[in-house]
Parts: sequence; structure tokens; C-alpha cells
Amino acid sequence: MRTSISILNPLTIGFIILLQSCNTSSQEGIPVIKATSISVDIKDDNNLIKNAWSIVPEENPDVYTTSGKRVTFYTDIDSISFSIKPNKIYDFIIVLNEKDSAYTRIQYGQSSYLDKLKKAHEYNYKDERYIPKFTYQSSTDENLVKLKNEYNLDSIAGQGNEISKMINLMYWVHDIVRHDGSSYNPDSKNAIDLINICRAEDRGVNCRMMAIILNECYLAMGMKSRFVTCMPKETEFQDCHVINMVYSNDLQKWVWMDPTFCAYVMDETGVLLGLSEVRERLISGKTLILNPDANWNKQSSQTKKDYLENYMAKNLYRMEAILVSEYNAETYREGIERTYVELLPLDGIVQEPQRAENNSNNHTRINYKTNNPNLFWAKPE
Repeated sequence: MRTSISILNPLTIGFIILLQSCNTSSQEGIPVIKATSISVDIKDDNNLIKNAWSIVPEENPDVYTTSGKRVTFYTDIDSISFSIKPNKIYDFIIVLNEKDSAYTRIQYGQSSYLDKLKKAHEYNYKDERYIPKFTYQSSTDENLVKLKNEYNLDSIAGQGNEISKMINLMYWVHDIVRHDGSSYNPDSKNAIDLINICRAEDRGVNCRMMAIILNECYLAMGMKSRFVTCMPKETEFQDCHVINMVYSNDLQKWVWMDPTFCAYVMDETGVLLGLSEVRERLISGKTLILNPDANWNKQSSQTKKDYLENYMAKNLYRMEAILVSEYNAETYREGIERTYVELLPLDGIVQEPQRAENNSNNHTRINYKTNNPNLFWAKPE
């Protein structure tokens, strides 16, 4: 990564003197780095978080909070590093596309993503605006039967209880397909074709494709499942994350499974948690336990701090799920209509229209919005 840090001239420094006057312990001079993409990677101590930050010039300053000792921001063309000390702030400017200046600050303390999430804790459980019911394809569908038989999913799931079968299937998807967030999406987006193309081309797929594979495996085993797109507050972003929610009849609730990071989450008693529970516990500060073998591509272990308090705290602001969970759900077919539902907190930026329809390329996409988690997380019928 090329590094080219420059110092602003006196007139520019005068223009932003307010940033420095906020705290007399700020460093002298305001470093400047450049970017042509809004997406920024952050290395917090030894943990590199891809697409961890979006450049937002409107924020003044835009604050990243860390409890680490050293932080590096990597834009697509530049980088800057600071050794972090408590009670100090570190100001710098990211110039986006040679015109927009994003005044950025690093300070010691609690995760800024977690702070944002805490401000988005309020939902409206009385929101009864219409959204259609979520549905789940029967395991008797011929494509799901083929998937189950071709990969011997009964054997992979094992003979244990319901939860152990869910975990075993998640491990299997994590092991047979590697994650590659920059890979192109194949035209055929179903488990069989995705696994085959990864093997044939020795390639990986992004988190959405991995979640689609696991979703269809769960459906093939007769489990009600969805893949859920977890997004940040910003409406324009270059990173989100897609995981699976599978319904446990034994626990009578949705359970979190993430094949990209081989991750599931538990409470203090070891009971598995769902996405809504993890979000609430992050906000309230309750105990969360990440499975100790959570990892990315068997190359880097995941920790509660990095995976939950940083990465997922960013992406648990709002969520979206396809209405009909089925085989080939996102493979393009002429004349097809797809419906998605988005769950927004009351703090969400774009609340309207509650229903939107977009027709393009002989394909219709319908989007509903709701502020009511009970509708979004309805028990499958």
C-alpha cells in the first residue's frame, strides 16, 4: 500500500482550526491522505477489517473510536497510521476524488460502530403497515431433493440433535467453499452450481453466495431458513454482510449461522442466539460468546471484539430478507418477481416509501419497509 502523507498549508489549517481547538492534546498539524473510493480498510492493532469504514464528508468530524494501541486507515490509494494513547485525539483529512474533504478523528474509547448501533435501538412494535408473509420452500422440491442426495447432507448433518445438525452443515459450507469478497457473482446462484463453479475454477464466492448455499442446504433438510443482508446506517456503502437465520423448533426461535466466518453466537449459558438477540445484547451490553473456532478461510481467527463489536455492530443497523426462501431464489429468470422486506430502526435514514416497485430487464423487484421486528422475525408457519 502506497503512503503519501502531506501537510495542509496555513490557510487551510486556519479553516479547520475548530477541530484542533476541541482538544489541546491533538497532534500538531493535520495530515492529509487521498482516496478515490469511499471504502476504507482499518487495521486495529493486528486485526485488519476489510471495508470497515465509509468516507462521509458530511460528518465533521467523523469519529472512529478504538481501544487498540495502533490504528491504520487504508484507502484504495493511501494510508495513515497512529500510535494511540488514552486522552488523546488524532485528526486527519481524507480527500475524496481530489475535491471532497472528510475530516476524520481517531480517539480512544468504545467502538464507534457500537455507539451508532446504540442510537438505533428503538423500533415501533405497533407498526402494522402491511408486509406479505415470509414463506419457505418444502424439502420435497425436486431441486432440494437433488441437493440433499448429491452431497449426502443427511450424513453431513449427522445423527445429533437439531442444533448440532445446523452447526455441522454450516461448518461444511465454510470448509468446501472459500470466501472471496471481490469475486464476481456467477449467473446461476444455487448451491449445486455455486459449489461446482468454485471447484472447476478454483475460486471463492462472496458472503451472499455462501449464505445462499447454506440456506438451500437447510431448506433441503426441512429446516426453515433465510439469508439476511445486514447493512450499515448509510444508504450508500461498499460493504455489508450476509448471514443465515435458521429456525430452531427445539429453541422456538431463530438462530444465527455465518458460513463466511464459521460463526455462531451464544449467551452466558451456552444457548444459541438469533440476530435480533445479538443486536439487543450488543446495545444493552449483555454477555455474548462467540464460538472459539470462528475464523475466516482458516487464515485468521475471529474474536468477539472484532467480529461482533466492530464488524457486525456496523452491519446490524438494518436488515433485509427475501420474502420467498427457495432454491435459485436470486438466479435471474425473465419475468420473475422478487420481493424483499427491510427492517429499519426509527433512527433509519430512508423510511419511505413503505412499498417500492422497480421494473427493469424484464424483472420486477418489490421492496417493503417495516419498523416492527415482530413482523420481520415472525415464526414460520
